[in-house]
Amino acid sequence: MGLPKPLIWGFVGLLLFMIGDGVESGYIAPYLADNGAGSETNAAVIISVYGLMVTLGSWLSGALSDVWGPRRVMIIGLVLWAALQVLFLAVALPSESYPLMLVIYGLRGIAYPFFAYGFLVWILGASPAHRLGSAVGWFYFAFTGGLPTLGSLVASGSIPLLGAYNTFWLSLGLVILGGIFALVGLRKAQGGGRLAAPGVSTGHSLVNSIAIAFTNPRVGLGCLVRIVNTAPQFGLFVFFPAIFADDLGFGTSGWLQLVFILGASNIFANLFFGVLSDRMGWHRTLRWFGCIGSAVAVLAFYFLPQYVTDQYWVAALCAALFGITLAGFTPISVLMSLMAPNQKGNSIAVLNLGAGAATFVGPAIVAIFLAPLGAGGVTIIFAALYVLAGISVRWLRVPESAQRVVEQGGTLQGAVEEGIVETPNNGKGAATA
Repeated sequence: MGLPKPLIWGFVGLLLFMIGDGVESGYIAPYLADNGAGSETNAAVIISVYGLMVTLGSWLSGALSDVWGPRRVMIIGLVLWAALQVLFLAVALPSESYPLMLVIYGLRGIAYPFFAYGFLVWILGASPAHRLGSAVGWFYFAFTGGLPTLGSLVASGSIPLLGAYNTFWLSLGLVILGGIFALVGLRKAQGGGRLAAPGVSTGHSLVNSIAIAFTNPRVGLGCLVRIVNTAPQFGLFVFFPAIFADDLGFGTSGWLQLVFILGASNIFANLFFGVLSDRMGWHRTLRWFGCIGSAVAVLAFYFLPQYVTDQYWVAALCAALFGITLAGFTPISVLMSLMAPNQKGNSIAVLNLGAGAATFVGPAIVAIFLAPLGAGGVTIIFAALYVLAGISVRWLRVPESAQRVVEQGGTLQGAVEEGIVETPNNGKGAATA
C-alpha cells in the first residue's frame, strides 16, 4: 500500500496529534464567545488570527525544515503546541481575558503546521521516489482523519462525560502522546536532519522559500494549482449553507451532514489516489481526477440538487463526489518536491502558502461575484478555475535528473546528497512521472 516502513510510527503519531488538535474544532467558537471573548464576533476574530498564524506556520515549516531539519521543526511544533495550550487553559480561560485569548490561542496556530508539515518534508525526502504518491496519500489520510473527523468524534463523546473545559485538557494529552509516538518512533529514520547545502543560512532559506516561486516558475505555477485545489471548497462554504439548509429545505443539520460526507469521502480518497498516482502517473491523476473531476463535481454539487428536488440522497452523492475529486490533487505535493529536489522544504513552503491563500481566495471570489452573477455564476467560475488548473498541469515538468531517481527507485534526499539531481530554472524536463 505504499506505507514507508521506516516512517510508520510517524504516521501513527501524526494521526494521534491531529486528533488532539481537531478535538476543539467543532465547539471552540461558541465556547470562546461564552467564556471571555464576549461575543461571537470577538470569537471569530480570535479564530481568524489563529488562521493567519496557521498560514504563517505552514510557510515557515517548509522553509525551516531545509536548514534545521524536519525533526527539529517537529519538536518545536510539539513543544509550542503543548506550552501554549497549557497557558491557554491555565491562564487565559480562567481569567476570561479576551486579549490573552487572542494572543495565546492565536499564536498556537503556528504549532501544528510545524509538526505536521515538517513530517511531510521528511516523507518527501525519505520515501522511495517511485512511491511518493502513496506516501503522501498516507500523510493526508492521517492528517484529515484526525483534523477534524476523528477529533470531532472524540469531542462528541468526551464533552458529555468530562465537560467542554476538561476536553481541552484531553486534547493536550492526545497531542503529547502523538508527538512522543512520532519522534521516538522516527529516532532512527533517515531524512530528519538538515536538508539544505552547508552554506545556506536560515535567512537565505526564508528568502528562497519566496524567491523560488519566481526563479523556478514551475513551482510558482504549482502554488497556483494548490490555491485552486481548495479555494472553491472554502468559497462554497460561504453561500452553500443557505442554499441547502433554506432554499432546498434540508435544514442546518442536513447541510452539516453533507459537510461530513464530503470530509469522510475525502479521507479515504486521499489514500486511494495516492496509491493510484504511483501507477497511473502523478500528472494524469492530478489533471483528470483532481482538476477535471473537481470541475464536474462542483457543477453537479450545485445544479443537480436544484433539478432533483426533495431527494437528499442526490445531494449526498454529489458531496461525496466532490470530496473524492478534491483528493485527486494529492500528487501536487509530489510534483512540487520533484520540481525542486534540492529545495524540498522551500517548495513545500510555497505549496503551503497556496493552501493558506485558498482560505482567502475562495470567499473573496464569492464576495465579488455573488451579487452580480448569482450562486450559479460563482459555481461556474469555480469550475472554470479547475479546468484552467487542469490545462496548466502540462507545465509542471519534472527535471530529467529527478525523473531518473524515480525510475531507479531511490530517495530524493539520497540523490541530493550524492549530487545526482538538479533544479533547472528553464522549461526543459520530463513531462510525466
